[in-house]
Formats: sequence, structure tokens, C-alpha cells
Amino acid sequence: MPLRPDFYRGCLLLAGLLLSAGVLAEADRDRGLQLVNSFLTDVQTLTADFTQTLINPDGEVLETSKGTLAISRPGKFRWVYTEPYEQWLVADGLNIWSYDADLSQVSVKGQAEALTDTPALLLSGTGDVLEQFELTGSNVEGGLTWVRLQPLRGDSGFKRVELAFSGTTITRMVFFDNLEQTTIVTLDKVVENEPVDVTEFDFQVPDDVDVVGTPIRPVSGR
Repeated sequence: MPLRPDFYRGCLLLAGLLLSAGVLAEADRDRGLQLVNSFLTDVQTLTADFTQTLINPDGEVLETSKGTLAISRPGKFRWVYTEPYEQWLVADGLNIWSYDADLSQVSVKGQAEALTDTPALLLSGTGDVLEQFELTGSNVEGGLTWVRLQPLRGDSGFKRVELAFSGTTITRMVFFDNLEQTTIVTLDKVVENEPVDVTEFDFQVPDDVDVVGTPIRPVSGR
């Protein structure tokens, strides 16, 4: 049985507060670019709690979930759902591990392939991530600075991402996909640049769990 598609897509979409198209203006583009660059290059670690909501094209809530997030750059993050069921997405620098506790199944893919042209690059990547996106506008709304990014490739599967910053701290992300759905994630208790246990990103396959896919192994001696 495959992993729930909504779970895997939701993990990779990583979104925030729902906004209507056109909310972000072209004003203060430089400020928006500065905030995104700072998030990508100055934030080496981050931990937070999150609440995620999936919205359909009619504005109806399809699902709400909660969990925790940890980032260690470059290349590592851990996205764990604790409610309403336990699911994990762990990037260890080489692989993406997707674990569904209810299904007792793990799916693994090479990280570079799995994250290409997805907003999850904004979690694991660095400043060069912006080479895959175009910043199209920013504005201040409700005390937050919102920044809009659009993928440069038309086959990426999503239309745009919108990031919200309180001061210089990211608090929300918005993803609008090509199916007209919006995934909503709000970050709380955000802590930046504090030590994070490296074992958080070392996924251990539980006993008696099916594994789909073959992980990439590190090359010894390098």
C-alpha cells in the first residue's frame, strides 16, 4: 500500500496563511529579497511547532494537522506530524525518508531528485535556491512582511509560494498548487541558530516496517 499522497505532497509543499492572488504588491521588492536571502544564508538551524491546513479550491478545509519542524543546513530537515496521525519526513542530506506509522511503511528517495523544484528546497537549501525561483513582489500585511516567489520552471507542479516574516523570522509559508489547492502552515515557537541534535536527521527504519525504494549510501573515504 503506498503512502498517503496528501501526506507526501503536504510535506513537500510546506505552506502558511491563505492569501488571495494579487495581495502581494511590487513595493519593497528589495526588502523582500533581503529577508529571503537572510533566511536562506544566515539561519543555519531552526526548530518550531507547526499547524498545517489543506484548503480546496472552494475554500473548504480538507484537513488540519500539527507537528514539529527542525532544520540543520545545509541539506537536513525533519518534519514530523503528531496529529491527527504520526507521519515523518526526514532529509538526511542524501535521502528523503517518508514514514507513515499507521501504514507501517517507509518510502525513501534520493534527496536531490525528490526536492528539485519544490518549496522544500527553501528548508534545506542555501542562497542558490533562489536560482530556481523568481521573487515577484512583497508587501506588509497585518504586521508581517509577505514575499511572493514563483518557480522558473513551468512543470514544477505549483504556481507560487508566499513567505511571511515577523521582523526577520519566518512564521508562515503559503503554497498554491496547480490543482487549485492551498496548503497552510503556521510556525510557532520558532528558535533560530541554536544547537540541534544531529541524530534528529538520522532516520532509523523501525522494525517490521516495509521499505519502498533504495537509499543512497555515502561514499566511504570522502
